[in-house]
Amino acid sequence: MLALDPATHRSHALHGPDRRWPQTNCWTDLWIEIVAAHGHDPLAMLGFTVTQDYEGDQATFFKVPTEDMERLFGFRLLELSIFDRLEAHVVEQAKRGRIVVVEVDGHFLPDTLGVSYRTTHPKTTIGIQSIDPEARRLVYFHNDVISSLEGEDYDGIFGAKDVVADPAKLFPYAEFLKIPERAPRVDLLAEAVALMKHHLARRPASNPLAAWAADFDRHAADLATRPPEWFHTYAFNLPRQYGANFELLASHLSWLKDHGETGLDRAIAAAEEIAETAKVFQFKLARAMARKKFEGLSEMIETMAAAWDRIMTDLDTKYLGTSVRDAA
Repeated sequence: MLALDPATHRSHALHGPDRRWPQTNCWTDLWIEIVAAHGHDPLAMLGFTVTQDYEGDQATFFKVPTEDMERLFGFRLLELSIFDRLEAHVVEQAKRGRIVVVEVDGHFLPDTLGVSYRTTHPKTTIGIQSIDPEARRLVYFHNDVISSLEGEDYDGIFGAKDVVADPAKLFPYAEFLKIPERAPRVDLLAEAVALMKHHLARRPASNPLAAWAADFDRHAADLATRPPEWFHTYAFNLPRQYGANFELLASHLSWLKDHGETGLDRAIAAAEEIAETAKVFQFKLARAMARKKFEGLSEMIETMAAAWDRIMTDLDTKYLGTSVRDAA
């Protein structure tokens, strides 16, 4: 087990204050921090970001593939069967030096103070690093931080100690991370390039941002009927997911460049353009929601779509060869 202290832990640079999108989504942020805390470089695992698509009502909720983390770092994420109190399972896995990854109610997570702590009940994912059942205390990874909770919050996550597991209720979905005693000896650059080729071969065949632009008038008509606070829901599921995803792609391509890969400058700039444009779009959307006027926003999405084309043209040519992609 790592001796992690929430009071002194510093988040990875991918979550730094200089980022356009210092938080991405609960899954990807969680794994950036877990990977970094175990001495690995999360920048190596971000090639999957080329696969983000448009799903009609939302951007793909991008998630680091567990098989990529196993290939690069030897991490194995396996389902944890819950048949007793969740607390008992976490204690057992913690004894074995494993992290339990579980969906919980954000209402009881103190690190979300001012967002959801003790106010709303969002579903979110945490990685439980250590547990003290006697003191009723957890240390856990969540989003871009390592935090702790205790007392009533502990009971909110697990239920009071005198409450037994009720088989009539749906148990939470949980997994556990098996971490090898020794990291695999791999050529990290070669593996990252191989993963980039793998993910490019399965990226969207058509431009997802162009598809969003084509649908935006329909979205705007719906947004005009919503209260202003609906902005936060729409913004999280579309501009934030695209902006954060492509900022991570820009960082990954920069990491490849720093390790000797050439011909990536235009793709890096285009990915950064999507990240920046999505951020500006989000600000303008907030004002549009208040005025119920959405002019100019679809043109911003079209700008991002043009940048997406430049990224994929350059990456396809470099890593797959245009003829290979065309044949696919």
